[in-house]
Amino acid sequence: MSQSRTTAGGAMKTSFGFAQVGEGEKQTRVNDVFHSVARRYDVMNDLMSGGMHRVWKDAMVTALNPPRKHHWRTLDVAGGTGDIAFRIVDAARGNAHVTVLDINGSMLEVGSERAEKRGIADNLAFVEANAEDLPFEDGSFDAYTIAFGIRNVPDIGKALREAYRVLKRGGRFLCLEFSEVDTPLLETIYEKWSFNAIPQIGRAVTGDGEPYRYLVESIAKFPNQENFAAMIRQAGFGRVTYTNYTGGIAALHSAWKL
Repeated sequence: MSQSRTTAGGAMKTSFGFAQVGEGEKQTRVNDVFHSVARRYDVMNDLMSGGMHRVWKDAMVTALNPPRKHHWRTLDVAGGTGDIAFRIVDAARGNAHVTVLDINGSMLEVGSERAEKRGIADNLAFVEANAEDLPFEDGSFDAYTIAFGIRNVPDIGKALREAYRVLKRGGRFLCLEFSEVDTPLLETIYEKWSFNAIPQIGRAVTGDGEPYRYLVESIAKFPNQENFAAMIRQAGFGRVTYTNYTGGIAALHSAWKL
């Protein structure tokens, strides 16, 4: 792999995988990717992570530990298909309310249909909006979650500042994202799997491997754990920590609005 990770999120604004695109062009291209994969998104997460994304998401919601009380509100960003939101509602025994926000209407459509089938639509609201410009008042939420979505946001710093703004004082921020592998042998195996196998599997499953090539490349470009933690601090958060999962293939970043 000839490309290296960015050291700060600003470089992601014009990075579409390994390609450089014009200012303001990335969002449209990312939207096209997710329109094309929406119906197969969770299947591809299984294939891309060997099913481990389910374990990591469970661990994320365990770390969140949503209380079983009414009026506790979470904003789940880039969570259109509902994977995290459903877990939060289940963990809170149906008492939490989750606003699922995604910029992609196709992903939200999948999540809304799934919520109806699960009988939990009353616990959820689906909102089509941009993570960089959240349509909520200051201090609206007790928690903010985002899983495997922050690297697709062009202006990551702005999205983090928006997360800080809409959280209540004492609110929790949790971000689960693919990250930098910390073991050389595992890194070599993971890199070969990612760049050689995943686009081919994507082509076999959906008929088009290019969206999955972008997803793999975007992982490789995303800032590593320490650099992303620094960005979270720069947005105003305190008590910033991260936990590596599966040798750093994924990492859970935790922070608080103090």
